[in-house]
Amino acid sequence: MASLAGLLRAAGHRVSGSDTAFYPPMGDALVRWGIEPLQGFDPSHLQPRPDLVVVGNVCRSNNPEARAAIDGGIHYLSFPGALEELFLKDRVSFVVAGTHGKTTTSACLAYLLDAAGREPGFLIGGLPNDFPESFRAAAPGKPFVVEGDEYDSAFFEKTPKFWRYRPYIAAINAIEHDHIDIYPDLDSYRRAFSEFVVRIPDKGLLVAFAGDPLVRETARAARCRVCYFALQGDPADGVQPSWLAVPQAPHDDQQPFELMVNGVSQGVLRTQLIGHHNIRNSLAALAMAAEGAGVPLPSLAQALPNFTGVRRRQQLCGQAGGVRVYDDFAHHPTAVSETLRAMRSRHPQGKLIAIFEPRSATASRRTHQKSYPAAFRAADFTLLAPVGRPEIPDEQKLDVEAIAAEIRRAGGRAEAPGTIERIIDRVADLAADGDTVVAMSNGAFGNIHARLLEALFAKNAAR
Repeated sequence: MASLAGLLRAAGHRVSGSDTAFYPPMGDALVRWGIEPLQGFDPSHLQPRPDLVVVGNVCRSNNPEARAAIDGGIHYLSFPGALEELFLKDRVSFVVAGTHGKTTTSACLAYLLDAAGREPGFLIGGLPNDFPESFRAAAPGKPFVVEGDEYDSAFFEKTPKFWRYRPYIAAINAIEHDHIDIYPDLDSYRRAFSEFVVRIPDKGLLVAFAGDPLVRETARAARCRVCYFALQGDPADGVQPSWLAVPQAPHDDQQPFELMVNGVSQGVLRTQLIGHHNIRNSLAALAMAAEGAGVPLPSLAQALPNFTGVRRRQQLCGQAGGVRVYDDFAHHPTAVSETLRAMRSRHPQGKLIAIFEPRSATASRRTHQKSYPAAFRAADFTLLAPVGRPEIPDEQKLDVEAIAAEIRRAGGRAEAPGTIERIIDRVADLAADGDTVVAMSNGAFGNIHARLLEALFAKNAAR
């Protein structure tokens, strides 16, 4: 919502926003962008009468300000409705969807199109390192890159956001059950993507990951051309990927891979983002830019090594006493596994200490209880924080003690210390020069990254 507010302001509109609180850094950013922050929800905020009220999906049907706008006859829209009506109708919509990789792939695609001089607009869920903001307006007719979120839109529009994004060029990186608070089972989750795919027009393009069986199944419903991508060795089950990457070992903090397009080698490309999942993200962005926007491949190959990613994705927060501390947004078991494997690949020497806080609506529940233990296999030591949503009933809540016990039964080392403070103390005890610590959560995680660095500095100073 904050990024949409910034996008509206960049397009020349006067914008105010209501919320219960405005914390940094986003609260400071809103003021910097020229947006008026209004404390709380109050019908008086609708004076003078606005031309449009955008209602976020956090608001319930009894929200006093939303209710006053609707009952008062003011034009109102959901977040995706506003994006569609004001930005996507007269632009070419590039929508990146999937359970994993949306933010990084969207940022990479926007960067590649920008480097090629295509002047894209974009709205990205994270904070790209290579742009000053997570949004940019674009002239009519230009590409507009949007992260295709499958979460619901508003209390009056209980449909996935990405259904309203007018996909013309689209990608799906993965389909694995998520957002259990919206989708009670895998079938309901998968149907959201099936309906998304049929919205791509005949002359559009779907870029689909061949290594995911649900993506392959969903792509069969497309009316448009389907372009598959994969890594060598991904189980494509008879589908021939037209974009294929052959990963090579990371070198000089870069991830090289040989690119094959329609069976013909295009040489070795490089990205600063380490790990097989990031090669897949890069492949999807490259295919969308080349096949969807007609950008020549040599231009893309030249630009890709300069893309530096998104904050909170394998972000190095600092180093103390020779110990590296990383922040990562991973919360789904697949994302946790890919992140840790990438960290092990980037730093093969020293211990890899994984810290995980289950905080999302799905991660906090037992939906993936059996999948989590194997997700930490690449780590030398795993520390599990308490579930970040205490309101979830005990019978539904993820059992972090059981996960730690299962990791130990499989020969690994794992603990669930019970508090963030105890986790910090354990890291200070365990970590030594040359080790790597990665803290994973989709929330703020109690500012654990700065606190870890403080504890490690203090330990080093006391020697």
